[in-house]
Amino acid sequence: MATMEDVARVAGVSTTTVSHVLNGTRPVSDTTTARVMAAIGETGYSQNTIARAMAGGRTQSLGLAISGLANPYFTDLIASVEQAATRERHTLLLGDTHDDPEHELEIVRALVERRVDGLLLAPSAGAADGALRYLAGQSLPVVLIDRFADGALDQIGSENVEPTAQLVDHLAACGHARIGMVVGSPQLSTTLERLAGYELGLERNGMAFEPALIASGESRRAAAAEATRRLLDLDAPPTALISANNAMTIGVLEALQGRGLKVPGDLALVAFDDFEWAEFFSPRLTVIAQPVAELGEQAVALLLSRLEDPTLEPRTIRLPATFVHRDSCGC
Repeated sequence: MATMEDVARVAGVSTTTVSHVLNGTRPVSDTTTARVMAAIGETGYSQNTIARAMAGGRTQSLGLAISGLANPYFTDLIASVEQAATRERHTLLLGDTHDDPEHELEIVRALVERRVDGLLLAPSAGAADGALRYLAGQSLPVVLIDRFADGALDQIGSENVEPTAQLVDHLAACGHARIGMVVGSPQLSTTLERLAGYELGLERNGMAFEPALIASGESRRAAAAEATRRLLDLDAPPTALISANNAMTIGVLEALQGRGLKVPGDLALVAFDDFEWAEFFSPRLTVIAQPVAELGEQAVALLLSRLEDPTLEPRTIRLPATFVHRDSCGC
């Protein structure tokens, strides 16, 4: 395996000069830089990232601890973060927290022990007493992504309240007076905010809030299917449903199909989260689309700016979501 000394010998320079060229620690003439780069190509030398990190304090790696890799929204978000990190010449290390506070803490610890330069975290409902408490004792830049949990940290996610209220507005305008909702895991900020949006939408359309029209799908397909069946079994079932994320939307559709119900003929359906194949469903799904690409891009930018300047005041960024009108609402 080629060494830095081999590169220096072929280039006819000192190993110190090779180090300056590779790490940008001191200006080197264009001619000398070209000789060093040619020698690197000739010898096949590859820097050892961990060894460089031990000397310079950076590993050029970022950690992402996130839940529900089976959820299409999170899959898209991971891809966006990875693309942004790669463009900034950072490797992304990924861990699935499974929305379990204990496992989340293990994942976060493992990423810290791998000496990532910074961490992106989609916190679970129990993160405050686990991962966030642990991270508070670490000198590591942290950005919360998708979910909001700690105003002392940088955090970024989509608007949730008003877009969900907009779904209620739309269903009400279509003539629906009994609108049910399949909500996500209790205590997650996204669940609480989308539920608040549902209540806001009912209020401004002159509808009373009925707890019976809310069922928890726990952000999972099977639980969402069961929640939908409970709503359908009410003495006065809803005529329209809102699914609070796309993992649950599949479960909702599964339950409706199992009962032989057609969307939107028998029941209108709208959802929070768009996904690549939503437009190819029959009927095509009316949804709130989150700006996933922008979310990943800005999250990485936030983290790198925090890495460069730890004295910055904490920042909370809300990105607008978009109403996408298709067919499943039935209007």
